[in-house]
Amino acid sequence: MNSKRKLLLAMGSGLVSSGFAQSPASVPPKEKGPSVWLDMDQTELDASYDQSVYAPNIKQIQSRYASNSDITRSRLGDPKRFAYGPTPVEGLDVYLCDRPKAPINIFIHGGAWRSGLAKNFGFKAETFVNAGAHFVVPDFINAFESGGDLMPMIDQVRRAVAWIHKNAASFNGDSNKIYISSHSSGAHLAGVTLVTDWQKNYGLPMDIIKGGLLCSGMYDLKPVRLSARSSYVKFTDSIEEALSTQRHLEFLNAPIIVAHGSLETPDFQRQSRDFAKAVKDIGKTVEYVVGQNYNHFEMPETIANPYGILGKLVLMQMKLA
Repeated sequence: MNSKRKLLLAMGSGLVSSGFAQSPASVPPKEKGPSVWLDMDQTELDASYDQSVYAPNIKQIQSRYASNSDITRSRLGDPKRFAYGPTPVEGLDVYLCDRPKAPINIFIHGGAWRSGLAKNFGFKAETFVNAGAHFVVPDFINAFESGGDLMPMIDQVRRAVAWIHKNAASFNGDSNKIYISSHSSGAHLAGVTLVTDWQKNYGLPMDIIKGGLLCSGMYDLKPVRLSARSSYVKFTDSIEEALSTQRHLEFLNAPIIVAHGSLETPDFQRQSRDFAKAVKDIGKTVEYVVGQNYNHFEMPETIANPYGILGKLVLMQMKLA
């Protein structure tokens, strides 16, 4: 066999030597920069707060959120829309069940603080409606609209919860059975909502929320502030302190479930792990759950299944399972 034929056969079988094709092992690794947070350099930290790096199917799943929400509405009907405040965005979707004086689950959506609409998170509604609970999804301002300030966002979420507590009877809900569930940046907002001083700031009972599900959230903003998210969020010392749930656990008055997927970014996993431990260490009730082989965007889809990892747990928390 001549040398030219040998080369063509080798190329056809993928056995080309390194003289003709460079193998990945021969590419020098990128030099690691100085540590910015724990053992991560800036590139690694930025990637740890950029879900697209670890979840390449992000667009597919987010499209599925929207299409499955449309399918859910085709079965349940459109939700009732209520205004909880004076600006156009301050509205909430209420998917109603037939049960009189039903418990209520409020879902706070994610979107990296910069995107998301209530209508695209209705796909979880059947889990609650079929179990005898109302399902509520508020809209709220995003960081681009607020000029990078997170305070208007948390203010609106808190006011939405307060409105639901005060007006539950208007849609046949039980104001003494309000629960909150959440995902991603929504879990950050829900965490801060769970440690609200309701009595001082709203004249409401401290325990207006009876339980919480926090999925894939952020509970200490220090590393987030050091990441690329600071390019569109205006972090300050006071914002970091006020909106880091883990620093205000004395105000936590409800049992919580803290969850994340095993395929999430390293620091999102650590955030949940450390937060759950901090809650447990002060003697408060927490269940820590890892969804094996789920990424960041796949985890909240399990709420839409009453037998899914999170659907089953949240119904048990609400005493509906």
